[in-house]
Amino acid sequence: MSDEMLKRAAEWIPALRERSIEIDSLRQLPQDLAEALAADGFYRTLVPAELGGLGLPPAVVAEISEVLAMGNASAAWCTFIGATSQIMFAALEPAQLAEVLDNPDVITAGVFAHSGTATAALGPNGADGYRVQGRWAWASGSHNSEWISGGVQIDSGDGPQPALGRAFFRPDDIELHDDWYTSGLRGSGSSTFEAHDVWLPASRIAYERTILKSPYAAEPLYRMPLFGLLALPIGAIALGMARACVDEVIDVAKSKVPQGSRRTLGQRPSLHSAVAVADTEVRAARNLLYASIDAAWERAQHGLSDLELRRDLRTATTHAMQTSLRVTQSMNAAVGGTAVFEASPLQRHLRDAQTASAHFMVAMPVMELAGRTYFDPEADTSGL
Repeated sequence: MSDEMLKRAAEWIPALRERSIEIDSLRQLPQDLAEALAADGFYRTLVPAELGGLGLPPAVVAEISEVLAMGNASAAWCTFIGATSQIMFAALEPAQLAEVLDNPDVITAGVFAHSGTATAALGPNGADGYRVQGRWAWASGSHNSEWISGGVQIDSGDGPQPALGRAFFRPDDIELHDDWYTSGLRGSGSSTFEAHDVWLPASRIAYERTILKSPYAAEPLYRMPLFGLLALPIGAIALGMARACVDEVIDVAKSKVPQGSRRTLGQRPSLHSAVAVADTEVRAARNLLYASIDAAWERAQHGLSDLELRRDLRTATTHAMQTSLRVTQSMNAAVGGTAVFEASPLQRHLRDAQTASAHFMVAMPVMELAGRTYFDPEADTSGL
């Protein structure tokens, strides 16, 4: 199935590139496009087969994101967010999961951050449930989704400390703000949403600890470092954009004759050097990222990853992001004015890479946290 999904992703590149201006203009994925991507299985890649998914290894999910991003990063971003939001399917009650999967090609979105609260409260006819309120930012893909989840701190009245989990909303349960006006990743529709004292039945609140007690706790997917798993498609998307920029420069340079020159841009030694350096940087960052994913996945077959593997996965992902940003910048500069036009994928990849690099999961503070562990054995590593 892995090869088939990678083949499908590659087949999407031309269509995604062709519709990129439309995607940016809408500031979200066109619904028909999102539904077609869902029908091809891209939102179900990380869900175990027993829960209606494809159960692909993380390296394949990353590579799918990388390939889709060569066509359009916003599309790749929405599908990976949808895929990671479905990890919590393992914590849902069977009846609730069946409701969510009433559409087998269900489009989901979610924000992992525990930016909301869920307080136990009886509902209609005394039904068990929770009052939920909160505000979640960067809710990528929410405009296309049938189910939108948000991280919550759960007060069930059973203990002094709130538990952590995810509230599953229908679009009508929440207020989805039209506030995604950005320079890059415009088509990801990463708007803010709010829940205003919404009552949800108990089955719509999934406790994270439930997974640890479920039959899926021993699955390698749930032994992967969580933050590393959530972040790695971002690095892969960045690499896909960088690779697309290198390819685009090579293609443009074969025919472009710069003003005042008799030779094509592709005949200039300076461009030869710039392309070779960019290609090498992309390949090196890619090799490091996938080697780190493979090492963490191998360890996950037998148990939880140790600090070194968690650190390596996060730093490799952040390095992939930062390297890719540098490459997209250099490739835009290499072709001069050609890159500034809306029709050029170079400018779009640059804007998208700049926006992606601002995400806290791949921003430079990750390196600070990782570096601290070399000097402070007692450092808080929960963020790795």
